[in-house]
Amino acid sequence: MDFQSANERNLETIPVGELGIIALKSCETLGQKINNYIVQWRGEREHEHRDSPLLRSYAQPSYLIDAKIPRFGSGEAKGIINDSVRGADLYLLVDVCNYSLTYPIFGKTNHMSPDDHFQDLKRVIAAVGGKARRINVIMPFLYESRQHKRSGRESLDCALALQELVKMGVDNIITFDAHDPRVQNAIPLHGFETVTPTYQFIKGLYRAAPDIQTDARHLMIISPDEGAASRAIYMANILGVDMGMFYKRRDYAHIVNGRNPIVAHEFLGADINGKDVVIIDDMISSGDSMIDVATELKKRNAGRIFICSTFGLFTNGLEKFDRAYEQGLFHSILTTNLVYQSPELLKKPYYTGCDMSKFIALIIDTLNHDGSISELLNPTDRITKFLEKHRNA
Repeated sequence: MDFQSANERNLETIPVGELGIIALKSCETLGQKINNYIVQWRGEREHEHRDSPLLRSYAQPSYLIDAKIPRFGSGEAKGIINDSVRGADLYLLVDVCNYSLTYPIFGKTNHMSPDDHFQDLKRVIAAVGGKARRINVIMPFLYESRQHKRSGRESLDCALALQELVKMGVDNIITFDAHDPRVQNAIPLHGFETVTPTYQFIKGLYRAAPDIQTDARHLMIISPDEGAASRAIYMANILGVDMGMFYKRRDYAHIVNGRNPIVAHEFLGADINGKDVVIIDDMISSGDSMIDVATELKKRNAGRIFICSTFGLFTNGLEKFDRAYEQGLFHSILTTNLVYQSPELLKKPYYTGCDMSKFIALIIDTLNHDGSISELLNPTDRITKFLEKHRNA
């Protein structure tokens, strides 16, 4: 299914309510791109009920709703919505990983943490005050998603956050590449969708290396650990190539920086010799594991190495990736624009961005028409068509 056929399907239904998009400051750039796509589509679309009073606000110059979160000198804040949201179908966008934003507190400057962003999201929902017809939250990086299970006497922060949102009136939560999708069991009676950007990664690989050959003789997909195996298996199956996996041997007798240090990476899989390799995972945090895996692959005489990660956090900076690139450990890094991308990252010669704004716009446009997004969540057909086009070129 392509974007055109999905839009044609939307012509059959009346929207749930007047579309409204609230892009919190953490997601302003992505929100503007999404808005531009929907404005274009609805301006060109010949809806069969176009003359109905129910569609009087269907084609708008903008669907963005003005929302502000001013702060007091103490660091406390409040949510303010300056446009009407009564009866609207609202889509709230928030990037909980946008560390570039700051706020004053007692005369000092503080960088916003995921906790701050999540609290701001709740403030905006509270400002809506139950007047909207439906509230949908699009949170690409799921807040506290790495704290999804107990391994001791610990808090279950992700489950608590999801339950808090639905208690505030949120109907649907859409996220991307959730660390463990089973966390949706915390809210079994509400909408929860986790989307994988495999299609965008495959398109990005052809931009990063136009000569790449996606067949079993020339390419292999690698999971850096057992947790990412399902992503690697899907990508390998759709491309028709082999898959390999590393597993981490850890020192469970010691804790360093809150975790058990990795002793070694052990490899399970077929021969890599001379093949291009794609390492795929949900996030790059410090990047230590990715560089360790790339080093191990090079020891096994791998060809070009492509690192694909939905969320490029780079919590310890980019210097280690610069050094690894200069040493020839990898060819390209591919991440999405679902989280904040620093200007420094965008300038790197090894970086390839995968834009998700058009895809999110299609999800919003479809959901606003109360249409099914099941085909959007399964990119198999689009990937197959894309590969046929390039393999036959």
